[in-house]
Amino acid sequence: MLRRDQLRAAYIRRKYSGVKGGAGDMEQSDVTVPTTLGTSLDTLEYLITVGIGSPAMTQTMLIDTGSDVSWVQCKPCSQCHTQADSLFDPSSSSTYSPFSCSSAACAQLSQSHEGNGCSGSQCQYMVKYGDGSSGTGTYSSDKLALGSSSVSNFQFGCSQSESGNLLEDQTDGLMGLGGGAQSLATQTAGTFGKAFSYCLPPTPDSSGFLTLGAATSGFSKTQMLRSSQVPSYYGVLLEAIRVGGRQLNIPASVFSGRSIMDSGTIITRLPATAYSALSSAFKAGMKQYPPAQPMGIFDTCFDFSGQSTIKIPSVALVFSGEVIVDLATDGIILDSCLAFAANSDDSSLGIIGNVQQRTIEVLYDVGGGAVGFKAGAC
Repeated sequence: MLRRDQLRAAYIRRKYSGVKGGAGDMEQSDVTVPTTLGTSLDTLEYLITVGIGSPAMTQTMLIDTGSDVSWVQCKPCSQCHTQADSLFDPSSSSTYSPFSCSSAACAQLSQSHEGNGCSGSQCQYMVKYGDGSSGTGTYSSDKLALGSSSVSNFQFGCSQSESGNLLEDQTDGLMGLGGGAQSLATQTAGTFGKAFSYCLPPTPDSSGFLTLGAATSGFSKTQMLRSSQVPSYYGVLLEAIRVGGRQLNIPASVFSGRSIMDSGTIITRLPATAYSALSSAFKAGMKQYPPAQPMGIFDTCFDFSGQSTIKIPSVALVFSGEVIVDLATDGIILDSCLAFAANSDDSSLGIIGNVQQRTIEVLYDVGGGAVGFKAGAC
């Protein structure tokens, strides 16, 4: 899982280059669905359960703020992975409709570089992810059931073929929550307003939530940085890191590149100099535990054998506007290692991954141009 995560992070950095943007809108209503950690389906990403079609077919989907096109595996599927629920069958939904090649939705898909030509007269899509995996199929619309609400004419991909790591977990598909035109957040902005939030729970047996049309008050907020070249990404400016309440002595220039908030990347990627300072300070606060061998992308690991209680130093990320985000213990250590990794240099795009977001309600106030944080929300 972490090897795939490393590939995704590298891809996101390659894809990125930036300018700012934003617009305002009022929220109308809201809908909330539970989020769960996907370990039972062989992933460390987060899941929601929705209904697609009439009658609704239950689908368990990853939530991804780093991409836009949503998709589920569909019958018939030439190359799909085994999944927890039944394959979505378009032929048994009375409200299913594939987009024609001449439709506006198909033209928009091509503009977003996710069109894949035509099959017959039906619009085809292709999604490519940072770990090298991809999926293709028919771009379609159908009724989407989200908790007690429903979205008519929800645009999504009906996946007929996949390659690479998409074949490795047992989820039914992916729900795109990025900033581009095809994402669930953008499609429903007219109904629920231009803000959503989620809380990612720390363990498989705890529950969090995803709210479309989230209230935007009561958060510590930092500026949201957008790029017209890569509208999917929600950027933030990381300015400092604190360990044990003390700010690390890292030159401001190290943080001159921005970072993105990404629910679909597991481990946070920091500028190399910042990671090195974090690792050193964290080790200094963990002297009572013997070091353990590095594990995959983790190089700061500890031997906790024989320990009934483990004490670790606090870690906080400081974003522009003096926004201090204290990480939960579950957002600092993963499998006895410090759950951060270094970029190859200081100028590459940083990524705030889902482990570091655990238990915090993260607000994406697209209309207000802000990302917000509220501690201890799940």
